Amino acid sequence: MTYCVGLMLDAGMVLLSDTRTNAGLDNIATYRKMFIFEDPGERVIAVMTAGSLSVTQTTMARLQEAVDDPEADHTSSVMQATTMLQVAEIVGRALSDVTAEVSAKLERMSQKATASMIVAGQRAGGAMRMFLVYPEGNFIEATSDTPFLQIGEHKYGKPILDRVVTPQTSLVDAQKAALLSMDSTLRSNLSVGMPLDMTIIEAETCKVANQRRIEAEDPSFSQMSKAWSEALREAFTEIEV
Repeated sequence: MTYCVGLMLDAGMVLLSDTRTNAGLDNIATYRKMFIFEDPGERVIAVMTAGSLSVTQTTMARLQEAVDDPEADHTSSVMQATTMLQVAEIVGRALSDVTAEVSAKLERMSQKATASMIVAGQRAGGAMRMFLVYPEGNFIEATSDTPFLQIGEHKYGKPILDRVVTPQTSLVDAQKAALLSMDSTLRSNLSVGMPLDMTIIEAETCKVANQRRIEAEDPSFSQMSKAWSEALREAFTEIEV
């Protein structure tokens, strides 16, 4: 399985994904689940994926193929779409088509293949937007009331986001919240695993401000995880019934 989370704030966006893919306890592998399309200063688009690897890889391959196609236009290429809404529609169509094709092949074995994606970014002159795209191709959008979206094993990491993240949260605090959300998921679900990929996009820049690969032995992440555990234990002991 996987866990991906995207935070959309006044100051920009924070995106975080794990890289574990498993098809059984003895078949675990690492695959990137965050993909960036960027023309610095003109547009930046991030896509995070969760679900069937065959669906997500084929969908991303088709999106990249459309970007590379000299005959593509604003209806087929995410790098030519005129708005982020149009980007979400292009991704939704690609995901829906691939899901239907793969599922049809698996029906004879009574199996299903589904996937979902988070699409986020900004085009010069437009607003930052973030969407959660479902297997059927439809989507919902992050809002000021719920300024984050999750896919995959989302339930373990949601409580901290509900409590601390608002549109006014700084990018520094948002990175902390996303990492602690991931840490909670890593501790509670073995199907989510290191390394992690994090991308920061500052508002109105239309480019990636920072990208980071966090390995299992990363000292800063380990220290944050330890400090969070100790803080929770302290708070627990201090609460009176």
